Amino acid sequence: MKIDDVRRTAYSMPLNNPAFPPGPYRFFNREYFVITYRTDPAALAAVVPEPLEVTDSVVKYEFIRMPDSTGFGDYTETGQVIPVRLNGVDGAYTHAMYLDDDAPIAGGRELWGFPKKRASPKIEVESDVLVGSLHYGSVLCASGTMGYKHRPVDHDTVLTGMKAPNFILKIIPHVDGSPRICELVRFYLEEITLKEAWTGPAALGLFPHALCDVARLPVREVVSALHFKADLTLGLGTVAFDYLAK
Repeated sequence: MKIDDVRRTAYSMPLNNPAFPPGPYRFFNREYFVITYRTDPAALAAVVPEPLEVTDSVVKYEFIRMPDSTGFGDYTETGQVIPVRLNGVDGAYTHAMYLDDDAPIAGGRELWGFPKKRASPKIEVESDVLVGSLHYGSVLCASGTMGYKHRPVDHDTVLTGMKAPNFILKIIPHVDGSPRICELVRFYLEEITLKEAWTGPAALGLFPHALCDVARLPVREVVSALHFKADLTLGLGTVAFDYLAK
């Protein structure tokens, strides 16, 4: 293979059998179960990187079911998203993500910088309760429950939140272990078709684990819960801030 061939074809590893196809990536019937809760302000300040600003002492714990996505297939993920502000614009910072599919782990980390790790999240309906759980190996690390479809939610309110900018800290090391890329990435959800949205009473438990540290942002009070489904495109990112720039 010639040098020019490498330059032309390289976008992911392995070169001749990439872990995921090129984007963009479209998701159909993507299901969200989101519990918003209050946590310790000092804990938030310790994990949100400048120049992002924390706007409130709340965290959104998300369980997301993706039964049909181009390139990435069928998988489930879960994690914590923190409301933030950058240059006066409100958005959301993805703090932690755990999922059960290798392709979106590789693609999410390489392209956007999503903080993804392999684990076993689930979303299920058990009688009249929506249940979300996260196991890391055999250990339960998160458990969320919500009354199933108790009350509808205004679609415009949900869409406003979905259209806000999202931020991730992308870190790619050099061969000597030093950071080669250290960037704050901004991306958006695009071409959104919201199909349904519901709320109800909810509860959330986060449990300590050495390598799955969702309990680092402890639950002090559950504020609200949201359950919705949508089709959407996961937009590719832009660099909002370069930590290595001189």
